[in-house]
Amino acid sequence: MPPTPSRLAWLDALRGPAALAVALHHSGWTFLPGVWAEVDRRIDVGTWGVFVFFLVSGYIIPASLERRGDLRVFWIGRAFRLLPLLLTALVLALFLSYGGAFALHPGLGVRPLPLVVLGNVTMVQELLGVPAVIDVMWTLSYEMAFYLLAVGLFTTRQAHRSATTAIVLALAAVPLGLLMPGATIKGRADLVAALLGAAVVVVIAVSAGARGRARTAAAVTGGLLSLALVILGSRIGAWQGLTVLAMMFAGTAVYRAEQGTIRWRTAVGAVLTVLACGVFAKDDPGWAPAILLAAGAFAAAFMLRHRPFPRWLAHLGVISFSLYLLHPLLLRVSPNLPLFFLVLVPLCYLTHRLIEAPAQRLGRRLTGPPPRARPGTDR
Repeated sequence: MPPTPSRLAWLDALRGPAALAVALHHSGWTFLPGVWAEVDRRIDVGTWGVFVFFLVSGYIIPASLERRGDLRVFWIGRAFRLLPLLLTALVLALFLSYGGAFALHPGLGVRPLPLVVLGNVTMVQELLGVPAVIDVMWTLSYEMAFYLLAVGLFTTRQAHRSATTAIVLALAAVPLGLLMPGATIKGRADLVAALLGAAVVVVIAVSAGARGRARTAAAVTGGLLSLALVILGSRIGAWQGLTVLAMMFAGTAVYRAEQGTIRWRTAVGAVLTVLACGVFAKDDPGWAPAILLAAGAFAAAFMLRHRPFPRWLAHLGVISFSLYLLHPLLLRVSPNLPLFFLVLVPLCYLTHRLIEAPAQRLGRRLTGPPPRARPGTDR
C-alpha cells in the first residue's frame, strides 16, 4: 500500500534538517570560512543534506506516481509543486542581481537568453551545460532525470525492478566515471543544449497527454534521454551523477521492500552496493562520510517511522523546498550568521503559505481527488 500522508511524518522529519544542513554549509563558508574549512575536511554537510533529499525522493516519488497511476496527474502535480516557487526565486534572483546584491553566474550573460530560460525552467540546466541562475538548482536536474526514469519504468511495467536499477547504475558509474570524469555536453554547445532541452519538454508533454503506444514511446524516450544526459552532461562527472541516480533508486528499493514487493535482503544489497561504489566517486575527504551518514540518517528515521516526531521538525520538512531554494538569495543580503537563520525560517514559512501551498491546492483541484480504495484493496 503506498504511503498515506499520516505515515509520512518521518520523511518531513528528514527533509527539514537536510535543507537546514545545506543552508548551514553555505552560510558557514560565507561567515566562518576558516572554521568551516575544518568541518568540511571531516564531513561535507551540504552533501549530507542533498543525499538525504535524494533518498527521500527515491522513496516517495514512485509511490506517488503509482498511487495515482496517471502520468498526466503526476506531471501536473510535479509542476504545481515545484514551478511556482522556482519561478518566484528566479525572478527574485534577477531582481537582486540588478540591484547589485546577488552575482549571477558569469556564463549566463554569454549564453542565449531563450536557452537560459529553457534550461532553468525545465530544471535540466545542469545536464545541458547551461549555468543555473541559483547555484543550488543543480540537484533539481537530477530530480528531473529521476522522474523521467521512474516514469519510463512505470509505463513499461518495470517499476518493481528498483533494486536492480540501483545496482546497475552504481556498478556502471565506476567505469563510466573513470572514462568520462567531466561533462561532454558543455561550453557553448548552444544548439545541442537547446535541442535536448526541447526534447525533454516534448517527452513530458506527450507522456502526459497521449495514450497507448505514443505515451509509452514518449515515456521510454524520456527515460533513455535522462540517462544519457546524466552520463554525458553531468558537470560533476558520470561517476557522481550516476551515484545520485543510484541512491534515489536505492530509496525506492527500501519502499518496495516495505511494501513486500521485494525481499529486504535485496533492498539492503542494493543500498550497500550503491554506497560501496559511491564512496570513491569524489576525491574529497568529506564526501564518503557525508553519503554514509545520509544513508544512516535515512535508515534511522525509517526504523522510527511508526513513532511520533516533534511537530516543529515536521513543519520544517513542509517548508524544506523554500529553505533549500531561497537560502542562497538571503545569504547575499544577510549581515551575519545568527540573523540569517532568524530571518530564513520565518521567510520560508511565509513563502510556503503564500506560494507553495496555494499552488499545490490548485494542482490538486485540476487533477481531481486521488482514487479511493475499494473495500478489501490497497490504496
